[in-house]
Amino acid sequence: MAESNSPGEAEFAKRMDPKKDKLTKEQLDFIRRIEVAQWQKNFQKRRGRNVITGLTIGAIVLGIYGYTFYSVSQERFLDDLEEEAKGVRAKDGFKTSAN
Repeated sequence: MAESNSPGEAEFAKRMDPKKDKLTKEQLDFIRRIEVAQWQKNFQKRRGRNVITGLTIGAIVLGIYGYTFYSVSQERFLDDLEEEAKGVRAKDGFKTSAN
């Protein structure tokens, strides 16, 4: 038969708060060792993900930076305006608004 999981019967699965419960020094040391072991277990996976994320963000930033320089170097609209202004000046003989 299946056992019932009422709160009073499963004392071994009770969550403990080290700050509220009175624990011995050995129990606190055991808890710390388990936490460190869990942290070390997940450390390599997190580190790999962090490296991949950092490289991805860096690549995006460098891509935007490079594209900006490329697109600015391709802009010729000021050159076109300057050529038009030279043509107008040559045609009108350097007229000013005072003439």
